[in-house]
Parts: sequence; structure tokens; C-alpha cells
Amino acid sequence: MIKELKSHEQLDVYKQELSEELKDILRFWTDMTPDKVNGGFYGKIDNFNQVYADAPKGSVLNARILWTFSAAYNQNPKAGYLDMANRAFNYINEHMIDRQFGGVYWSVDFQGNPLDTKKQVYAIAFTIYALSEYYLASGIESAKTKSIDLFHLLVEKAYDPLKTGYFEAFSREWNAMDDLRLSHKDANEKKTMNTHLHVLEGYTNLYRIWPDKVLKSQIVILLNNFFDYFIDKETNHLVLFFDENWNRKSDLVSYGHDIEATWLLLEAAEIIGYEAMAARIKKATIQMAEATINGLGADGGLWYEYEPAGDHLIKEKHWWVQAEAMVGFFNAWQIGSDDKYLELSLSNWQFIKSKILDKVNGEWFWGVNHQGYAMRSEDKVGIWKCPYHNSRACMEIIKRIDYLSEP
Repeated sequence: MIKELKSHEQLDVYKQELSEELKDILRFWTDMTPDKVNGGFYGKIDNFNQVYADAPKGSVLNARILWTFSAAYNQNPKAGYLDMANRAFNYINEHMIDRQFGGVYWSVDFQGNPLDTKKQVYAIAFTIYALSEYYLASGIESAKTKSIDLFHLLVEKAYDPLKTGYFEAFSREWNAMDDLRLSHKDANEKKTMNTHLHVLEGYTNLYRIWPDKVLKSQIVILLNNFFDYFIDKETNHLVLFFDENWNRKSDLVSYGHDIEATWLLLEAAEIIGYEAMAARIKKATIQMAEATINGLGADGGLWYEYEPAGDHLIKEKHWWVQAEAMVGFFNAWQIGSDDKYLELSLSNWQFIKSKILDKVNGEWFWGVNHQGYAMRSEDKVGIWKCPYHNSRACMEIIKRIDYLSEP
């Protein structure tokens, strides 16, 4: 299936390097992050590996740790990976799940007591994603049951039956809130691309273990939401924020989300066997990949965001954006057979090796600034700094190269 010897050699090296990098990422999280006093994992470690033992522990961080080590075990069944997944599952089960009102807390304190009890749909989606992967790794039936229960809860509480789509956030008791933002930088709107993308991702992973008709129908609705609303037909970028009636509220471009969405949308369509949608997504993938190229620097790194209204490029290159560029351009190469996309994926990996890998303290820097210097004031581990994007990029490309190498 690999047409040229050059590509074959490149892919062999790519796989070998990513396999070693994956081991390094997993080793960092195994060695540095378990909280052996209060349970689970530390909520914050700074760029110099200073542990903040009293930092809050986020549900997104814990779900992403659970997914990462479950997925790593599913690809390479080492006992230590399953041990880490078990630790994450037990902590989420004991401390993150709200047994009174359903869903998961946004955060708990360092001792595991509820802290920010809002119900952010994004966090619940990641918990569905992680529990489904953990079920594949462990076979523990309660993980599957909890994932299914959370799906039903989101459809009941967060889905908009009139206009479709999912509302962003609720109080602990599932009542309306004034501040719906996922983070301080986001617009305070009721429907967002980011949450819908990861609800789709969570549902897709759940479908692998539970091919339910209602679940499939929700995946189809989400895929249609992307073509009806989120993908701008003129720019081929994603529209990030909407009100409850699907009136767009932003023209901000997020290059990392653009390229990430291409392969997650295709994966969803393929998992449910929706061939017509998969064909449509493949066409859109090339268009969106081309739009993303505008955000690449000369060094192969992908810039963070662009504000068209002021022609303002946010000149930072964040770790997760690079990880998604690696996979997204590789996926575009597989779809379109244009070697330039493979070269873009490889070039981005070279940028990561040069600028993003922390070769002293381990793991990946948060990113680099416009001068190419590491953003050392940002977390190495935190509410948002997790092992999900970078480990997933390694695992995804290793899997794809293995598939391409089959006779």
C-alpha cells in the first residue's frame, strides 16, 4: 500500500521515533504524577517538575489519564499501563462522579472533596470517552455501564431537542447557569464547536463497545451539525461559538481544532458505517487541511489562533496543536495520496523534537512563543495539560503506519 520506497523508509523511522517518544511520555506520567498520599494524581506540576500537592484535581485531567493508559495498554498490554488506568478509574469512580445528581464534577480538591461542582458537558464527554477505552482494556462491566449512563444523562439533560446540538454547561443540579465558559478565554455562548467535537469523540468510542441505535442516531446528528453549522463553507475553518439558535458568535480561527476535527469526524463516520458521510468528510478533510496550512510557520510548527477581524495572529505554538497537526496531515495524506501532507506531518514532528520536547525535565513544553522560546511559566501537568494529545498522536500514527505496512 505504500507506493514509494522513500515513503516506506520515512514511515519506518517515524514509527520508531514515535514509539520511543510514547514510552517517554508514559514514563513521565507514571513516575511523576501519582499522588501517593491523597490518591489519584497530582492536580498541578510546573514546568520544572515542582509538585503542587494541594492543587485542585480536574475531571478532564483524570479522564484523559484514564484514556491514555487504557489506550496504551490496548496497543501494548504492559501491566504497568493497566495499573495506571486502574488507579485513574478508581479515583474517578470514588471522587469525580456525582452520585446524587449525575454527571461528573469539574474539579475536586486535593483530598478528593467536591470543589467546582458544575456540569460541563465537555468533561462528561471525556469521561465517556475514557470509560469506554478502559472497558476495552479491563473488561470491567461497571466501566461500560457508567459510560452508557453518562450518555443517557447527556441526551436527557444537555441535548437540544428543538434545534439539535448540546448546551454547554449546567449547575450541579442541572439548572441553567450564567457563566457557561469552558475556560476564561472562551466566549460565553450556549453551543460551542469544541464541546460538540468531543461529545462526538466520546460517543464514537462508546459505539465501539455498545453499538446502540439511539447512540448511532446521536452520532449522525452531530456529524450533520458540523456540516450545517461548524464548518464554514467559504473559509473551510471551524466556527467556534453559537447561541442556542445556531447564530454564529465568533470568527476566531483555531488551527489546532481545524486539523483535529478532520480525522475525528472521519473516524466517527467510519465507526458507525456511514459511508456516504465518510466520503463527504474526506472531501472536506482536504479542504480543511489546505486552510490549516495557512497557519503553519516556516519551521513546520502550527500557530495557535488567528483573529480575522483585526488580522491578528496569536503567535504561540501550543503542544496540543502540534500533536493534532501530526495526525491530521497524516490522515490527509492517507485520503488524498498527496505526499505534501506526509511531509507536513513529518515536518511538524521535526519541529516538536526541536522545540516542544522538554529534554531536561521530560514530557512536552506547553508551547513556544513567537520567538521560539519555551513557555516555561505554564504547567507541565494541570487542569488542561494532560497526556492525551501527545500520547494519542503517537499511538494513532503508529497504528496507521502498521495498517499501511500490512501486505
